Amino acid sequence: MLKKYSLFFFLLICSSLGGVHSSIIKEEFIFTNPPFASCHASTLTQTDSGLLLCSWFGGSEEGASDVAIWLSILDQGEWSFPRKVAAANGVPCWNPVLFTMPSNELLLFYKAGKNPQQWSGFLKRSCDEGINWSEEKSFPAGVIGPVKNKPLLLQDGTLLCGSSIESWMRWGCWIDITSDNCQSWSKSTPINVKSQLFGIIQPTIFFAENGLLKLLARSHQIGFICIAQSQDQGKSWSPAKPTTLPNPNSAIDAVNIADGRILVVYNHSKENRYPLNVAISKDGGETWKMKVILEEGPGEYSYPSAIQSKDGKIHITYTWNRTKIKHVVLDPSLL
Repeated sequence: MLKKYSLFFFLLICSSLGGVHSSIIKEEFIFTNPPFASCHASTLTQTDSGLLLCSWFGGSEEGASDVAIWLSILDQGEWSFPRKVAAANGVPCWNPVLFTMPSNELLLFYKAGKNPQQWSGFLKRSCDEGINWSEEKSFPAGVIGPVKNKPLLLQDGTLLCGSSIESWMRWGCWIDITSDNCQSWSKSTPINVKSQLFGIIQPTIFFAENGLLKLLARSHQIGFICIAQSQDQGKSWSPAKPTTLPNPNSAIDAVNIADGRILVVYNHSKENRYPLNVAISKDGGETWKMKVILEEGPGEYSYPSAIQSKDGKIHITYTWNRTKIKHVVLDPSLL
């Protein structure tokens, strides 16, 4: 009888801590024998017809001149073999970001350059759901576009692209703003943490309560994910402040769920890129509850991307030990 009740309380505790993964519908690797040794920084989008597209950068190792942007398409339950869709002559590519416009035009943002201090922003477009892509277009100096996470589309068609810089003595964020489908750009006010030279980068933006926009960002030396808010549709932002969610100087991603909650994927650690976790907020990002452990480690499970598909499911991809990209599907009703 004691063993029976011990098991019951163990399962109850595990469930409350997110240790029971009942919300996970599917787990898979997008590829198994790719034409590259190393990969990182995946991104997801869904087309109007329901196809899922995933992109990442891959090559011999991060920062090598052979690193290019690759793409796979999920059609009828199968991911296509990785296909190179962007490259730069003599320098690596970095951090692709996919986004589907209301017109069903696909945007592929990415960076190219020797390192994040010297990279430039580029854009390719597809009008046939990722089969063919335009020639690359470079952005004006000072405009990077979305540095790691998907843009946020406002009701008036304005696209808010969370951007950032990793300079010698300063890390900080801003929003690159375009109202004409990336033809012209403006910038928000800088978003920093008070009294922190090495502050925050790679913001992810979401709709909050009462017309507010909020962002979460990776921190360098703070040890926690930081949050800021905007009351004027992304033009100006409050100073960022730490949340209760830890951060080991690694990327995160957040997404608005149709039921009004906000989901974030992050590493629940101040030191390591493991474990990889999912947390949920019911109050516009003010408080969070950890729900699922996607990976417990040790290892590197990092740079997640998260979207909600047309059927309501949550799709997450992330770097799996720099050798694979993993795809996980969640049922949000069980979170």
